[in-house]
Amino acid sequence: MAIKQIPVYIVTGQLDSGKTSFVKDTLMEQDWLEPGTTLFLQCEEGEFELPEEYCKSRRILTESVDDPSVFTTAFCEGLLKKYSPGQIIIEFNGMWDLQDFLKKDFPKSWGLAGIYSTVDGTSLELLMTNMRNIFMNQLIESDLVVVNRCPQTLDRVPFRKALKLQNPGAQVIFEGMDGKLIEFGEEDLPYDLNADVIELEDTDYGTWYADAFESPERYKGKKIRFLAQFFRPVGMAKNMFVPGRLVMACCPADIKFYGFPCKTDTPLRFSNKSWHLITAEFTMEKRKDPRTGQMDYVPVMRYISAQDAEAPADEVVTL
Repeated sequence: MAIKQIPVYIVTGQLDSGKTSFVKDTLMEQDWLEPGTTLFLQCEEGEFELPEEYCKSRRILTESVDDPSVFTTAFCEGLLKKYSPGQIIIEFNGMWDLQDFLKKDFPKSWGLAGIYSTVDGTSLELLMTNMRNIFMNQLIESDLVVVNRCPQTLDRVPFRKALKLQNPGAQVIFEGMDGKLIEFGEEDLPYDLNADVIELEDTDYGTWYADAFESPERYKGKKIRFLAQFFRPVGMAKNMFVPGRLVMACCPADIKFYGFPCKTDTPLRFSNKSWHLITAEFTMEKRKDPRTGQMDYVPVMRYISAQDAEAPADEVVTL
């Protein structure tokens, strides 16, 4: 008989980076939370605590743990017997080693459901300068990183790029001093939009594709160079193909091949799924939507040149 999994969520971040507020205002508001009791394990004491009435109304039971060595198999199994939780949230101590913690022998019924990290935007540059290794170590395993309290003067690009290099699968969002989400803009792009040729690194492809899909006018007339697999679907014209990459948005189950159709002056010969370093111009063409019959402008790449290339160590990129 399969063991019923109890989802375990870990919320990491430095002291007073907003972990408890994230638990209350974001994590506890999700529709996918299991019914019943939520066991909230607090591994450090911050400035903000969940109000007693709130905990009662949401069936949250709290317990403090001040030493990572306490998390033995026997201790964790004892928590299950004592509280019978529907899920467990661990507010992780920012000075503990998360990777060592994840190697512990937890009960088989504990299923890691997500790792979320909070960062105080007012301290981000200081952390990157003076505590980079300790700070980034907390984020290597994160599924989502929320940088809150961002001042208007904060340069968000260096941190996003550093995070993506160490943890390509992480999603990162920024919130202003007012708590509102900062919309993704040109200043957040990890490449030079005004370069003669925009050079995309592997970690940039997902960002570029999503941004070009959402805001194609930014790239009209721009030359782009990137590593891609060439693919020509059955029925596509010989002077067309799709240079693209396998992209993972959230998990392995949603990996798909994404790319814009590319037009050549003469038919291009290649093996499907072969790797090439391509340079192409991004443009827009008027096409009829086969579903609606309406004419609309759609993104199309115009082939300039390409050279054969080796497959990268990791063929899948992330958004």
